[in-house]
Amino acid sequence: MFTGIVEATGRVTAVTELEGARRLRIEAPASVLDDLTPGQSVAVDGACLTPVEVDESGFLVDVVLSTISRTLAGAYQAGARVNLERAMALGDRLDGHLVQGHVDGVGRLVELAEAGETRFLTFEIPEEVGVLTILHGSIALNGVSLTVNELPSRERIQVAIIPHTWAVTNFSDLVPGSEVNVEGDLLGKYVGSILAARA
Repeated sequence: MFTGIVEATGRVTAVTELEGARRLRIEAPASVLDDLTPGQSVAVDGACLTPVEVDESGFLVDVVLSTISRTLAGAYQAGARVNLERAMALGDRLDGHLVQGHVDGVGRLVELAEAGETRFLTFEIPEEVGVLTILHGSIALNGVSLTVNELPSRERIQVAIIPHTWAVTNFSDLVPGSEVNVEGDLLGKYVGSILAARA
């Protein structure tokens, strides 16, 4: 379980194609590697992955087909910058929202506007996420916990990015057309599932 508060960015330094999977080598700062051991969970652009090896400069993860099919992991190449967050510890402050690291699909940046130091990003998102999303509710994009600033349709959302978030995540790499991992709000998923079962 994560909070959507990115600790640092890392960089994919190597990609190895395996049978039915991809192995990624991710270079990460000491703040992320501190106490990280094989078998734990780390969110890479919001996708919960398990390090299989950890050393002083980074870690290796194996990404299976189901994750490749609905995240950006199938498109990563060496040099890609990724958002990183270790799993939250019980008793810590929950500064973002409850994020499972179970990515629902891929969204696309369609517009980027600026007003002073704030950037407003409009994304197309999967419809199955849109129907569970509410105005001023939470959504995770590339693992970043964000508030829905505008909800013009069930397939489009706008978020406001403050300078700090712009500086410490890979959002500054995005241009219109860039894709992001999307995870809908956990509470919305449960409510949607209950209502669907009752219907």
